[in-house]
Amino acid sequence: MPAFLLVATLAVIVWSGWSPTDRGDWLLENALVAVAIPLFVFGYRRLRFSSLSYVALFAFLCLHEVGAHYTYSLVPYPQWLSSMLDGPAGGSRNHYDRMLHFAYGFLVMPAVLELFARRAAPRGLWRWIFPVSFVMSHSMLYELVEWGAALLFGGDLGQAYLGTQGDVWDAQKDMLMATLGSIAATCLLATAHRRGLPAGPANESSER
Repeated sequence: MPAFLLVATLAVIVWSGWSPTDRGDWLLENALVAVAIPLFVFGYRRLRFSSLSYVALFAFLCLHEVGAHYTYSLVPYPQWLSSMLDGPAGGSRNHYDRMLHFAYGFLVMPAVLELFARRAAPRGLWRWIFPVSFVMSHSMLYELVEWGAALLFGGDLGQAYLGTQGDVWDAQKDMLMATLGSIAATCLLATAHRRGLPAGPANESSER
């Protein structure tokens, strides 16, 4: 991870951890972050991603830290956006978690596409299908982690981390949003690749 992004990442985490709505939920939300950051830092020399990938991952982290600060079901956002989302979704709920699952699929795709291009190098249509499937599987694994944490901790903390807001299909909808986000990003990156823009995944390894 580039040094300036590492510093910015730590600054965002410090902000997020300053008087969060629920300290226990904040710690749970950042457990995977605490694992991911060292992997990116110590793996930087072995596998470097493009600037686009790092910026996209940083953008997702910022959005995630907002959710961790307020808890996902209590993040404030504009009333007009709430009304717009309540219409097609039905009912009245905080949709920040839905938006973040879409953002996850969308913003991690540049890095996932680069990872596959360098480590697995699928050809033809598979270079796009495999990365989308990878994001889908990660989304499913995360829902299992959420479920396990809710069972382990239970009570208000478990419910805050799970964030279903009474929706029995919450996990399925979250996975759908991540899938749609990854498909949207793939379509954009595939178009860029066909037009010869640098946003598409490289076929050759660019390890440095």
